[in-house]
Amino acid sequence: MKTKLTTIYILLLTVFASSFTTNANTNKDPDKDKVIIYVLKNILTRGHYVQKELNDDFSVHVYNSFIDGLDPSKRYFTQDDLKEFSQFKYEIDNQLLDNKIDFYKLVYERFLEKMKSAKTYYGVLLTQPFDYSKKESIDIDYDKIPFAKNENELVDYWRKQLKLQVLGNIENLENLQEENIKKDPKTVQKSFEDFEHEARTKVLKNMDDLYLRIEELEHSDWYSTFLNSVVSGFGPHTTYMSPRSKSRFDQDMSGKLEGIGARLQKKGIYTHIFELVSGGPAWKQGELEAGDIILKVAQGDEEPLDIVGMRLDDAIKFIKGPKGTEVRLTVKKKIDGSTKIISITRDVVELEETFVKSSIVEKNGKKYGIINLPKFYIDFSDTNGRDSAKDMEQEIARLQSEGVEGLIVDLRNNGGGSLKTAIEIGGLFIEEGPIVQVKYRDEAPIIKKDTDPKIQWNGPLVVMVNEFSASASEIFAAAMQDYKRGVILGGKQTYGKGTVQNILPINRFAQNYPDDLGAIKMTIQKFYRINGGSTQIEGVYSDIAMPDRYSYMEVGERDLEGALPWDKVAQAKYTQTNSYENFNDVLYNSKNRINSDSKFKMINEYAKWLKANQDHTTYSLNYKDFLAESKKQDKSGDQFKDVFKFDSNLRFLSPKYEFDLFKKDSVLEDKRMAWHKNLSKDIYVNEALNVLSELKMNRNLEPVKN
Repeated sequence: MKTKLTTIYILLLTVFASSFTTNANTNKDPDKDKVIIYVLKNILTRGHYVQKELNDDFSVHVYNSFIDGLDPSKRYFTQDDLKEFSQFKYEIDNQLLDNKIDFYKLVYERFLEKMKSAKTYYGVLLTQPFDYSKKESIDIDYDKIPFAKNENELVDYWRKQLKLQVLGNIENLENLQEENIKKDPKTVQKSFEDFEHEARTKVLKNMDDLYLRIEELEHSDWYSTFLNSVVSGFGPHTTYMSPRSKSRFDQDMSGKLEGIGARLQKKGIYTHIFELVSGGPAWKQGELEAGDIILKVAQGDEEPLDIVGMRLDDAIKFIKGPKGTEVRLTVKKKIDGSTKIISITRDVVELEETFVKSSIVEKNGKKYGIINLPKFYIDFSDTNGRDSAKDMEQEIARLQSEGVEGLIVDLRNNGGGSLKTAIEIGGLFIEEGPIVQVKYRDEAPIIKKDTDPKIQWNGPLVVMVNEFSASASEIFAAAMQDYKRGVILGGKQTYGKGTVQNILPINRFAQNYPDDLGAIKMTIQKFYRINGGSTQIEGVYSDIAMPDRYSYMEVGERDLEGALPWDKVAQAKYTQTNSYENFNDVLYNSKNRINSDSKFKMINEYAKWLKANQDHTTYSLNYKDFLAESKKQDKSGDQFKDVFKFDSNLRFLSPKYEFDLFKKDSVLEDKRMAWHKNLSKDIYVNEALNVLSELKMNRNLEPVKN
């Protein structure tokens, strides 16, 4: 793959070199927006897996996507605005070919004007009570409703949306009062007028806070919306990443950052400490606490910089920094309001929730292990750093040392990550052989193999998935299913993302430009199971399908606009492990348990109820009718209030190596205890353990070749 990517880079660099250098030389201060568009369109048309013509259909996609991206709730633009914008509806493709962004400029400038008007609209509308006796309704499926005909109708759209928010708040306040009266009959009862005023005041504050955050956004943020409208025309997983987005992506993939180890939150004009990262520099230093407000930031002995009123992303840039450097924070303490200067030496901070964790449980006299893998993480900048494959191998070894006889790998809600680690993790469970096939545009598939004959785990295996298990999760699950190495248990099917993306820094193709231009995450391959089928759209169908809350929801790849179709390639040569002598019997028993279990039947009914609610988008704005509808809804939902109430009465424990960590880190211990408690109340984990306990390894049969 590396050779192929290098070829693509060289090809693109060669194509761009003459054109971009000429442009840069003739214009010493090139327009940044146009430079990014120029590079993106060339990268996409030459390197993307899907070949797309920049034609009228593409133009319409960009037109609709950008307008919807700016105004998804139909709060700003009118049909008069759209009439003016429509001059570009079939011309955006031609403009992109000429490196022009006239459409963007027109819509963006109009959007800024409309934003100023919007503050006036909601400010005036929320000064007086609404007419709650009026018989009217609102449809919040904004994809279906048209844009307002004119400014007057637009103001009425605002009125209805705000009125709905106020009604919801009034209902919450009244319900809270009812609960308080039940606890204390002497509670002073407020009138409807009191609740109405309180609700309206709260909505006004929420809107002011919202627009304070919106006004912090810069031109580059809105331009990123436009760029993503362009690149999404090639596929739903191709995205433009601003420098800030790229930094967050790298942090998310590696599970680490360099800084003080604090999660920050913007409240009004102030930057608050929301949470300290356990084990991080601030946590170790001991003076900074959740709730403290950071007023100023100084780099070592330099003059402090006032960050009050600064946007959160910019404040974070000053607080973060390289390992070993000092930052001095001027902090207003939550506990007593005093001001204090706190010195912290930055360090590498590991985000514990990113990484593999495991637990041990005893059932019917046997020990079993469960490993939770949140994502297939890797640090692309540090080949010697932690990654999910190394950590999985180590965690399995630790569980083996404690005598576990079966293993659950929990991939629920794991959206994927590194293809490399998915292949390596697959190799931990088989002797050697193909794990996945990957295919570039118009080329034969490449078979990616595990070449290490070592098997880290050769015992019973259950892989838990749900509708949000995607990409690398599907590669691993599909391989275990095709080899018949493990039982796949969970939702009916996984997400269905069968494409591979690569991150390309835009400056690599615009080397004369001084500023960071961000990156593009571009689909370069599709991947296929070793049996030849794609996981695209279809996902991986569970061996044992279990009802869950998402069973009838539209949450998969198949529901995304522009998703690539399902197809297949030739099957790879591989040898099934025939790991179990009673595989089909175990599946049969589990399906019978699920089908006859009243809890699972109720969960299935709950899923249907959720789907019906998802499709319900119209609400009355008459107070009595709104309240009656809401009470009816609550009553119908009461039957499901205990739908997930379950207790296996099993005790989940940490592996022994974590006990030493707990002596130094009580926060980690609390997190593990909460996780273990949730595991004991998880009906899906309970069934996974039932399956695991029944599986019998096959030591006699010869492997079957495919």
